[in-house]
Formats: sequence, structure tokens, C-alpha cells
Amino acid sequence: MNQTPLLERLGYCFRDRSLLQQALSHRSWCGEQEGVPSNERLEFLGDAVIGLVVAEDCYRRYPEAPEGRLAKIRAAVVNARVLAQVASSLALGPHLLLGKGEEASGGRTKVSILADTLEAVVGAVYLDGGWEASRTLVLRLLSDRIEQAAAEPNEFDHKSRLQELTARRGEGVPRYVVVGSGPDHDRRYVAEVYVGGVCRGRGEGTSKKEAEQAAAMMAWPELCDA
Repeated sequence: MNQTPLLERLGYCFRDRSLLQQALSHRSWCGEQEGVPSNERLEFLGDAVIGLVVAEDCYRRYPEAPEGRLAKIRAAVVNARVLAQVASSLALGPHLLLGKGEEASGGRTKVSILADTLEAVVGAVYLDGGWEASRTLVLRLLSDRIEQAAAEPNEFDHKSRLQELTARRGEGVPRYVVVGSGPDHDRRYVAEVYVGGVCRGRGEGTSKKEAEQAAAMMAWPELCDA
């Protein structure tokens, strides 16, 4: 697939285009090739770059904010759900190199795969253009979300909001069931939230907390409409 439109959406021109190719190479596809590296190492690097860029931006942008609030803002922005949304806005999905099995199971729209790919792309930009290039990209993609999270910090604590809602309605405390899978270096979690014995939401993430937050977010509109 022609990558020029993707590069235009990224606003970055790679000197070493093979880095972008690697960033788009899922391990399922690489397993069907011979000696082709997957995007997992770039994902590891990009995750660190994104976390540091957002942390530094929050630190400088909100000098009066205590550590706890800064951590909440960062957590509201640096998570699989948000990164997958950004990846979708960049239309990364159609450019992914997926194995046959992952392709058949809808891998191009999976939250975890899209989030990981965005991290890998950021890691590739860091290797290709350095700190400033990757910092510019991350802030262009996430600056508005940082501002939104800072303006409405409680809006992103979905578990607390859900518990307050169920308490007001006399439905008790939400119960979460979390299941982890995958190797230690790439652990994934799926959470289901039950209210009154009924599953009201399901979410996934790279940590139990993130998965629970995603499940609570999914349950909120359903319970509000009930």
C-alpha cells in the first residue's frame, strides 16, 4: 500500500523508510516471513517516549499541579484506548502487516494492536529523527487530549464515576473480573464490570487498572440510559 498519505497524516518524512515498515509489521505477519523483525522493540521504545513527552508537557504546562493530578492527567492520555483512537484517526489500520490469522480475526481494528502500532511508529520516528521530532509528533497528536484531561480530570476516572452512579441508584459497588493473557513482556488484560450481577461493560488494556477503567467507561452510558 502507498504510504505517502500516511506520511502526510503523520507530518513526518522518514529518512530511513525501513523503520516505518518495521513499525507496521505485526509479529503475526513476521512469523510467516523469514528473518523479518516485528514492531515489538519499536513499540517498547515508543511507549517510553510517549510517556516521557506527556509527563514533561504536563509538568511544564501545569506548574501548580501536584504529583497526583499530573499522574491522573498522564494516565488519562497514555493508555491503550486513547492511543488506539489516535491510531484510527491516522488510519494506521489499513497499513498494518498482519498474519493470516490476525487478519481473519479483525486485527486491523483491535485496540491493543492499534495502540501498539502507534507506539512503534513513535519509536521509529525517535530513531529516525531524534527527540525533537518524536516530541513534536506526540504533542501534535495528544496535546488536545492533555488539555481536555486537565480541564476535566474526573471525566477520565471512569471507575469512580461509575461507583458514584451505582451508589446513588442503590445498585451497590461494581464488581470487576479481570483476566490476563500473553507473555510477561507483553501482558494484556480484559476486564468485565458487573452491576447487580449483570455484565455492563467490557474493556481491555496493558494493565488491570487500564482494563477496568475501559470497562467502566463502556458501562457508564448503558447505565445512564437505563
